[in-house]
Amino acid sequence: MLDKLLRLGEGRMVKRLKKVADYVNTLSDDVEKLSDAELRAKTDEFRKRIDGGEDLDDLLPEAFAVAREAAWRVLSQRHFDVQVMGGAALHFGNVAEMKTGEGKTLTCVLPAYLNALSGKGVHVVTVNDYLAKRDSEWMGRVHRFLGLSVGVILSGLTPDERRAAYHADITYGTNNEFGFDYLRDNMAHQLEDRVQRGHNFAVVDEVDSILIDEARTPLIISGPADAASNWYSEFARLAPLMEKDVHYEVDLRKRTVGVHEVGVEFVEDQLGIENLYEAANSPLVSYLNNALKAKELFQRDKDYIVRNGEVLIVDEFTGRVLLGRRYNEGMHQAIEAKEHVEIKAENQTLATITLQNYFRLYDTLAGMTGTAQTEAAELHEIYKLGVVSIPTNRPMVRQDNTDLIYKTEEAKFIAVVDDVQERYEKGQPVLIGTTSVERSEYLSKQFTKRKIPHNVLNAKYHEQEANIIAEAGRLGAVTVATNMAGRGTDIVLGGNVDFLADKRLREQGLDPVETPEAYEAAWESTLNQIKAEASEEAEEVRAVGGLYVLGTERHESRRIDNQLRGRSGRQGDPGESRFYLSLGDELMRRFNGATLEALLTRLNLPDDVPIEAKMVTRAIKSAQTQVEQQNFEIRKNVLKYDEVMNQQRKVIYEERRRILEGEDLAAQAHKMLVDVVTAYVEGATAEGYSEDWDLEQLWTALKQLYPVGVDYHDLVDSDAVGEAGELTREELLDLLIKDAERAYAERERELEELAGEGAMRQLERNVLLNVIDRKWREHLYEMDYLKEGIGLRAMAQRDPLVEYQREGYDMFVGMLEALKEESVGFLFNVTVEAAPAAPSNRVAPVAAPPGLSEFAAAAAQAKAQSGQGGVATKERETPAPALRAKGIDNDDVPPLTYVGPGEDGTAEVQRSNGGPRHAAPSGTTRRERREAARKQARSAKPTRRRG
Repeated sequence: MLDKLLRLGEGRMVKRLKKVADYVNTLSDDVEKLSDAELRAKTDEFRKRIDGGEDLDDLLPEAFAVAREAAWRVLSQRHFDVQVMGGAALHFGNVAEMKTGEGKTLTCVLPAYLNALSGKGVHVVTVNDYLAKRDSEWMGRVHRFLGLSVGVILSGLTPDERRAAYHADITYGTNNEFGFDYLRDNMAHQLEDRVQRGHNFAVVDEVDSILIDEARTPLIISGPADAASNWYSEFARLAPLMEKDVHYEVDLRKRTVGVHEVGVEFVEDQLGIENLYEAANSPLVSYLNNALKAKELFQRDKDYIVRNGEVLIVDEFTGRVLLGRRYNEGMHQAIEAKEHVEIKAENQTLATITLQNYFRLYDTLAGMTGTAQTEAAELHEIYKLGVVSIPTNRPMVRQDNTDLIYKTEEAKFIAVVDDVQERYEKGQPVLIGTTSVERSEYLSKQFTKRKIPHNVLNAKYHEQEANIIAEAGRLGAVTVATNMAGRGTDIVLGGNVDFLADKRLREQGLDPVETPEAYEAAWESTLNQIKAEASEEAEEVRAVGGLYVLGTERHESRRIDNQLRGRSGRQGDPGESRFYLSLGDELMRRFNGATLEALLTRLNLPDDVPIEAKMVTRAIKSAQTQVEQQNFEIRKNVLKYDEVMNQQRKVIYEERRRILEGEDLAAQAHKMLVDVVTAYVEGATAEGYSEDWDLEQLWTALKQLYPVGVDYHDLVDSDAVGEAGELTREELLDLLIKDAERAYAERERELEELAGEGAMRQLERNVLLNVIDRKWREHLYEMDYLKEGIGLRAMAQRDPLVEYQREGYDMFVGMLEALKEESVGFLFNVTVEAAPAAPSNRVAPVAAPPGLSEFAAAAAQAKAQSGQGGVATKERETPAPALRAKGIDNDDVPPLTYVGPGEDGTAEVQRSNGGPRHAAPSGTTRRERREAARKQARSAKPTRRRG
């Protein structure tokens, strides 16, 4: 119903866009008459008009006409009217649904050019590094011709290279790179280390893949935490001994496991413990669940592969290996234990954000895809994006055949190979889509037996991807692909001439970025030559029916099926598609498989005889709808929980930004000092009269915080405050605050004598950054564990989300209080020495001495603890005071891990080149370490309650 409501205004929007395209056409004649220099000068003219107050919407027709003409002169490609309509839809902040082959990449040039004129930057988001680099080079030729700068963000770039790319008018990159740069910017310890310059306008290519399919996995930057636990190996030994439906049950639909009472008793007997669920053993439940999930829900060569002794995840949507990506919550370690490979230590989260909340940072968000209407409701609800279906340039003539369903997988694959052989023999190109690496390799072996030449495109061969796709539409080509989602290169009948021309020029040593003039000079002749070669072959391919797309299994998402089908029949070409199914397919097993099996049994058909029935199509559509709804609920749930973190993240990141931008922190440090002293006094004087107060305990705690200059005996006995027993809380607080201010002023004088004027401001900045980062890191750790167990609140008839919001808020407030306390303690007690100021490129904070109880000892001993984190000094026009705070400023930085929902096979994980890593404490369980950390945190606040 919501989908229908959302489409009510779509017709009006399309008519509006058609008027825009018609108006752009009326300007074409005048623009065509301009020389190259005059056309390029239009960019400066538009910018001046914007500075004069004109709106981008007013400039749209002229800017689109100029960009269209530039594309024709540079690429020999002119935007069709439907592409102009798509570009306008993007500018207005919509998702433009444009079918495969309609030229989405070229369409993006128009809104990117228009919005870049504002000078605030445009981000074009693609699904992998290859496409980001390719599009920045190909489409960048048009932008550079018009006088705009173009940058590209790729994994492995240095911070300086990234900064330069972000300061370009248009920046191409992947969702992961943009998101990780945002997180790294909010871990930077110098303003100069930040690389992004804001979030103005973004166009997301393959928007459904990035904003829908991958939105279940947040972006996470983590660092090494604890050493690997031997419990993973122990439970990997137990899992094979446990029987499904006896010791535990599995829900394939929800992808969960549940342990029966018999299973609990079995585990208790094996481990020799009394009660698995008592508090001391609670971490073991997580190890058990992960071991059973690894056994039942994660299949080798489908969900992951093992290569060179390492477990590598396979993307379920694209079939590619996600190098460096790891399952979290101990799941990856459980799989490593199952496969008997090295179990790598868990990482601690340092910064995280969901893709939903990252992309909602942009002032204007737009997207392109071939398949969006099925997800229109989610795009509207989560991102406030409307979906506009852009008409095709030429009528679609592809023939979509009904599904064939077989009783067994074996019979299905025999029929598939027979069908492909028949098509190959008549010269028709065939694209076979599979849902797993295992299936694609099985089919490859069958084709080899039949002596059918073919190419395989899956997680193990992604390096050859672009070459394979560029020639998949040639006469007699047979291509086996693991899910075609997000491939980004059109399959053109006779061969992709643009790609082949670029390939030939690169083979001659020409490059659009390195040698732009020679490349442009040779482009047109090379393109025409290849067009002539390909056009004759394209006609032969059309004569035999065009590209035939054969799906070997229905995906759980209709969009992925539609994307596979959409590879055929581009730009009015002939084409054909069909799906072959069996009762053994995963989707059929999860939903309605028994009903269909009963039907086939009643019909008494041989295994190799398929059925074609509308009932089958309805059953499949029903199953896919159920899965899509479940996945939508999962993504909504992820977002609801992340909303809690998002509000807290904004507070912390805004505070860091103020510090980095050089705000004078003296007033803030003074307020922290007053707040902490006030909290200490209130904690010690909460009840009773003054003679009941434990002033000795208060003074002991205050001496750990700062060098107290008054004696409480003198206060009680002094005539200045009246007779003994008449000391009021307000008088005590006022005296102690003045004493703390005196001590702080004295501390400031000492530092200025040591390192010059402004030294205290420098220390305030370093300390606050370090403590904020460390407390935020600890807070993320605690929030992870809160979320992990919050579901149990439902058993007490409480809403887990409401409980998470309430407890998360309480924890955040507690974290802010602890932050003040530790900051004040550091400012007074950390040992400072004169040192040469040096800029630092480090972005990640690392641990500093935890708890106020260690500050006094650290000051007395003048000794820094090893392995402590660093806060870089800020570069200024005048040199900053040269000081170094032991335990805060340190050059040892652990390697960082970047985990995100990558579509590409290239490494999504990067590590900083820091100092040596320090081993985590061994011989303790995670629970013991967490309890110790909590006890440490409690001991840091001894005067909040009377003892």
